[in-house]
Amino acid sequence: MIIKPISATVGEIKDNKFLFPVRVYYEDTDAGGIVYYANYLKFAERARTEYIRALGVRQQDALEAEDKFAFVVRHCEVDYQAPAVLDDELVVSCQVVEIGGASCTMHQEIMRADKLLVTIDVKAVYVSLKNRRPVRIPKELSLKLV
Repeated sequence: MIIKPISATVGEIKDNKFLFPVRVYYEDTDAGGIVYYANYLKFAERARTEYIRALGVRQQDALEAEDKFAFVVRHCEVDYQAPAVLDDELVVSCQVVEIGGASCTMHQEIMRADKLLVTIDVKAVYVSLKNRRPVRIPKELSLKLV
């Protein structure tokens, strides 16, 4: 039997936004049959992770280095406008709207077709995991995020 590698859902960069597809599964819903509010944050996190990967950055490299580094969420604002339900096909967008020395702010939207469901604004800080302090985003990564 020949087994071919299965590629993960990846998304695409279009008009300066990263677009990431998400399907709503039963495990994403609450007792009322709608997506549990915290799961929208998980969808957004996946989109941000895939966005960094789409830029050609392997985040695991920073975690395996002697001095470990990672982005951590410092602040998040969420506006829930309409619910998603089981089997919905969603698109989570991710766009960098501001970048500083050690942080970046991203605007994210979760859509079902043309219907805006959720907006999320996230400020992420690049930190040294060794001393848990902010550090400057590496120039090569910063240039890709712009």
